[in-house]
Amino acid sequence: MTATINRPFLKWAGGKSKLAARISEVLPEASCLVEPFVGAGSIFLNTDFDRYVLCDINPDLINTFSQLKNQPSQFIADAQALFLPVNNNDAMFRQLKARFNSTSDKYEKALLFVYLNRFCFNGLCRYNKSGEFNVAFGKYKDPYFPAEEMVAFASKLERAELHCRGFDITFKHIPADSVVYCDPPYLPASDTANFTAYSAEGFGIVHQRYLAHLAKTCVVPVIISNADTAQSRALYTGAELQFFDVQRSISCSTDNREKAQELLAVYNKEQQERAA
Repeated sequence: MTATINRPFLKWAGGKSKLAARISEVLPEASCLVEPFVGAGSIFLNTDFDRYVLCDINPDLINTFSQLKNQPSQFIADAQALFLPVNNNDAMFRQLKARFNSTSDKYEKALLFVYLNRFCFNGLCRYNKSGEFNVAFGKYKDPYFPAEEMVAFASKLERAELHCRGFDITFKHIPADSVVYCDPPYLPASDTANFTAYSAEGFGIVHQRYLAHLAKTCVVPVIISNADTAQSRALYTGAELQFFDVQRSISCSTDNREKAQELLAVYNKEQQERAA
């Protein structure tokens, strides 16, 4: 019998819903799960720790989670009010995107983030060099409003701390009796597959190397997901590596899929002691 997958309310490139069960099996027992790259929160939703520390460098993401946590019923109702046929066209999408990029009202910005996520092309979250959201209109016939998913997410957020900060700062504040799961932007599988613009600052090889160093020297277990490449295998020397295939969409068509190889780098206490 296949276990039920709890899906996040946001679309997210590289989301881990399909891999949640496999990753959960690798996570050791602990009181707290720390996620420096929480993304849409698939692992958060599909694990059962006493508490969570959910972090991401994307302020719009963490703000949206915070607004949902603070006033879930009102936030869900207000977000749903944007999911109207009148807003499902390119002109209105551009207008609401411009409003998102200009407003300083955190509550309004969070509502618009949910709208943009569901109405934009492929649910991408991409920013230009000025930090403005710049994904085009998705042209969906009837964008889905994730009411049930938002209710479930809000309920579980009662166990979570939320922080907008980089992974380096998160590693400086690891609670005792924790396990850390990292899902950074992946190393490119090819020269044409190098998308790292999950924030305006990007995420390059220097960041990848520093993350691997922090994992090796952390006092609690750390698990990292990444693409299975020669570069990633070399990067995680000393970790226990697990390899597997995952099916990913390679275009806007859900019928156009190919297998991609991924890995999990597991740093337990033995590996960390050897690295110390």
